[in-house]
Amino acid sequence: MTDFVLKRMVALLLPFVQMFGLYVIFHGHLSPGGSFSGGIVTGLGLIAFSLVFGIERSEEKITERMTTLIESFGALWYGAMGLVGILRGTSFLMNKGSGISLGVPGKLYSGGLILLITLGVGLKVASTMVTLFTSLMEEED
Repeated sequence: MTDFVLKRMVALLLPFVQMFGLYVIFHGHLSPGGSFSGGIVTGLGLIAFSLVFGIERSEEKITERMTTLIESFGALWYGAMGLVGILRGTSFLMNKGSGISLGVPGKLYSGGLILLITLGVGLKVASTMVTLFTSLMEEED
């Protein structure tokens, strides 16, 4: 795409879109939103970059290997947070019952492991969105 205005707008807005996506992921247990919707926003920001600047330039910045690693890490991170409960002698993904501090209500750290769990899910969703998009774009060529 050769539209100067569109490229400048995406370049200008992309950092804010990414920050908003991360904000939604990190504050999902305090307000509407969460890991899935924050991951979608983050992934769609990267997809917008690909649409405006081209899939080739996008793959220079975010390789297929990188998205696969992030996707795998997100799932592994979620599983690891679930195992904390088992290692503490309770159920998988057990939070309060396993003696983990729940923090201060209304603050960012106020749900025990929920903040860390949503981080893993958000990474998984964002990288899955990018992977699906690049797969569909490659099939189209």
